[in-house]
Amino acid sequence: MEYDIIHLPKETWKGTIIPIGYTTDQYYDVIVSKTDNKFTIEIEKKDFAEPLMRTPEENNFSDKLYKDHWDNAYAWGVLVSGELVAAIETDPELWSNRLRISALWEAEKYQKQGIGHALIEMAKEQARRERRRAVILETQSCNINAIDFYQHEGFSFIGLDTCCYKNNDVDRKEVRLEFGWFPEEKKRLRRDEIEIRMETNDDWYNVELMTQHAFWNKHHLGCDEHYLVHKLRQHKDYLSEISRIAVKDGEVIGCIMYSIASVVDGEFAHEIITFGPLSVDPKWQGCGVGELLLRETMILAADKGYKGIVIFGEPDYYPRLGFKTCDHFNITTADGKNFDAFMGIELSEDSMKGIKGKFHESEVFKNLPKEQVEEYNKKFPTLKKLRFPGQWD
Repeated sequence: MEYDIIHLPKETWKGTIIPIGYTTDQYYDVIVSKTDNKFTIEIEKKDFAEPLMRTPEENNFSDKLYKDHWDNAYAWGVLVSGELVAAIETDPELWSNRLRISALWEAEKYQKQGIGHALIEMAKEQARRERRRAVILETQSCNINAIDFYQHEGFSFIGLDTCCYKNNDVDRKEVRLEFGWFPEEKKRLRRDEIEIRMETNDDWYNVELMTQHAFWNKHHLGCDEHYLVHKLRQHKDYLSEISRIAVKDGEVIGCIMYSIASVVDGEFAHEIITFGPLSVDPKWQGCGVGELLLRETMILAADKGYKGIVIFGEPDYYPRLGFKTCDHFNITTADGKNFDAFMGIELSEDSMKGIKGKFHESEVFKNLPKEQVEEYNKKFPTLKKLRFPGQWD
């Protein structure tokens, strides 16, 4: 079956009932015992004397999308002829940095066709993008099919609640079980494990392809950073002498592209530099590739006499590398604003002292028409556009 997963906007889908139900002839019997110095928990799969059926109608608290207590819920689904046949909803547990799957459902007719797996992969991808330490969910001890499915998807048992639904959940054989999936912990690469060098013409396609994968669906549907790389190389403001790519085992896994920028104070313009994109192949994100590229090229930039770098970047990443918000330097955006993602760094002690005013990046960043980007995308394998939290149109 061919299908598309789409975002289900809150303003349209809030309150939509998710008719979760199931029939089972087995359950996990939960027995909690206590002695003087320990608790013992036994969980054993057993057979019901008669099949148990759970229907949406018997649930006093219907499963619905975007319930009020899920403050930051986000949902995707599959529509067939305008009818919702499958859905998943997530909500970040901010205090523990985990992502909870608050709802997952497939209409019975569409089960075992790979839709459930694809929806779970959406939640896992969201967790990776947001750097969550785990994806968690709940199911019932009598929902054997769901338990088997989650384990097949890489989830493991992490806990239970013996009175979540009613005070006699243990006797009713319907205990809340918690399962969790944990992103792979990646090993950071050492400098001697990758090659950092200037780009050659033969690298161009692979650099752009890697950049497309690095930014695809990150900030908005699709991306334009790979087209920016293409345009930047041809622009007078591009600084090829300090831009670099990272290569491992012959494969381009990262790049950083620098260009001339300025801080304008009245009629006087101070020359500084900026970089962007800084791209790392998704397979190697979290391995320190971006940091290696940045630290090495900052030394090159300092040796060339550049005084500082100003960027628009991720505020939970760059401060670890020494960047500060631009209000520390008396620099604002071109329209006089300051915010967490607008940052700068001096390339030597007090090198930006005396530089103040409004930041202006190269004109090349302002000339990326959507139609040109779409035409340029034809040079690369087709990627699906999917909406994730935090994107804009």
